[in-house]
Amino acid sequence: MSTLLVAVLSFVGFIVAYHTYGRFLARKIFRLDPEALVPSREVNDGVDYVPTHRQVIFGHHFTSIAGTGPIVGPALAVIWGWGPALLWVLFGSIFIGAVHDFGALVVSLRSRGQTIGDVAGRMISRRARVLFLFILFFALMIVIAIFGLVIASVFKVYPESVLSVWIAMPLAVIVGFWIRRGGTLLLPSLIALGVLYLAVFLGVRFEALHITLGADPPPGAGFWAGMGSPVVVWTLLLLVYCFFASVLPVWMLLQPRDYINSHQLLVALVLLVTGLAVARPEFVAPAFHLDVPGAPPIFPFLFITIACGAVSGFHCLVSSGTTSKQLSRETDAHYVGYGGMLLEGALAVLVIVACCAGVGLGLKDSGLTGGAAWTHYYGGSWKQMEGLSSTVSAFVNGGGNMIAALGLPLGYAQAIIAVMVACFAATTLDTATRLQRYVIQEIGAALRIPGARNKYAATTVAVVTGGALALVPGPSGAAGTGGTILWPLFGTTNQLLAGLAFLVVAFYLIRHKRPVWFLVVPLALMIVLPAWAMYHQLHVFYAEQKWLLVGVGIAVQCLQVWVIIEGALMWKKARGVLPAPLPPLHVAVRAASGGGMPPHRPC
Repeated sequence: MSTLLVAVLSFVGFIVAYHTYGRFLARKIFRLDPEALVPSREVNDGVDYVPTHRQVIFGHHFTSIAGTGPIVGPALAVIWGWGPALLWVLFGSIFIGAVHDFGALVVSLRSRGQTIGDVAGRMISRRARVLFLFILFFALMIVIAIFGLVIASVFKVYPESVLSVWIAMPLAVIVGFWIRRGGTLLLPSLIALGVLYLAVFLGVRFEALHITLGADPPPGAGFWAGMGSPVVVWTLLLLVYCFFASVLPVWMLLQPRDYINSHQLLVALVLLVTGLAVARPEFVAPAFHLDVPGAPPIFPFLFITIACGAVSGFHCLVSSGTTSKQLSRETDAHYVGYGGMLLEGALAVLVIVACCAGVGLGLKDSGLTGGAAWTHYYGGSWKQMEGLSSTVSAFVNGGGNMIAALGLPLGYAQAIIAVMVACFAATTLDTATRLQRYVIQEIGAALRIPGARNKYAATTVAVVTGGALALVPGPSGAAGTGGTILWPLFGTTNQLLAGLAFLVVAFYLIRHKRPVWFLVVPLALMIVLPAWAMYHQLHVFYAEQKWLLVGVGIAVQCLQVWVIIEGALMWKKARGVLPAPLPPLHVAVRAASGGGMPPHRPC
């Protein structure tokens, strides 16, 4: 089948879905009102609550939700063939993922910017709120650890990408101040984009600009020897950056950095699509490849592995944690929430094409082409591909081949893809740290822990716990070598969180006497499939004596079951009964002024 035809039909399907199903949800179900008072205008504290142009907030939202999930997930899932992966990305994005992101965003918008955990407390029960917050804490701790390691691994394998990723940070601060003082968006965006790609060129052209830190320890050197490895050093530096990104006003660093990265991504996507049209590679991977040695069963693990490429629980944290506090109008939620997930689905489609067709154009190091190139990555066992470096490498090589068809040298083409992956992961990492800060503040407020409301203290806890998890030793005993074993747990926990977010959205709708029929199948799938996968994984972790994963997995599973029980007990009582009113605005603002819980808005 023609890869170009697959891509075009997929993109058309996303566009049609946005203007039909997405518009139906916006107008008939959630009834978005352009005149409604949104949290960013009601509170407008200049730090977390900032009215923002929808193009800027779309850039922040999209780059935050995308990360490496829609890259690593589909790049690994195509080991079962491109057919199952493509079908789940298409239907999952339109009917489950985009609905999840959109629903979480609207519910938070109408709760004065509360995170989904706080909304659960008002929509379900107070106990559900605390349980949900602890699930969020575990999920975000894993995200911070995993994405810090992903970026560090990219820096190690592709040192030419370091300059481009780090230069985006001072550029973002400059753009943030420019826009804050009333400057236009177009000029600084184009300049920043130009500087970013100039840095890509310089990083590839001049080896002296390849920034490397530390050295890998010898086998069996021990935990402390690993502290000087490139992956660990880069991870720790990234967490220091994340601390400042969490406590600084969103307009100063987070928003403009994500906005710049969104343009960089769009350029990369245009290059990939144009390269696909020029090269027209054919699929060299089988449509179905179900007999994979050592692989878990395709059901339910196809859905768990693809994760963010079709639906992601992490997105509800972005929607309710940062995006809802920055939208200028309710109607922008359709564009940002529903549209953002469809664009992520489009990215996942391109990843599938790059890994199943682009790699067939040739591998620079081995000289393999066609089916042999695909077999080089995917022809072995599941263990061969489950490492983060293998999946990222498959996409970088396949995507680089497609861009190189435009006449660009292969080294530059691969550098563009590598920088895109690292920048994506960085935007997810800093947003996840800020979200974890909110969650820790909310847990502290719920349990009345002294000092937990302080944003500096909460951010410190977020960075330290995520960093500690990233330093988990692997079989060699060196620090930071075992962190990637958390990826399977990330996928399952992520999907469990999506199911719980659907439950909160359903409670919001039944309390307001709105239809919930469209949530029945997504809610059931996102509760049953991840629970099934978690049950399977716990047996594997136990057999392999991975006690950390066993402990975290059991904790998350028990918390999820408890939340579902709380929901079942309240379901009939909630119909048509509005939730308890939020505290007066001046009370909420006073709480937030101490660096604590974000203020809330009446429903």
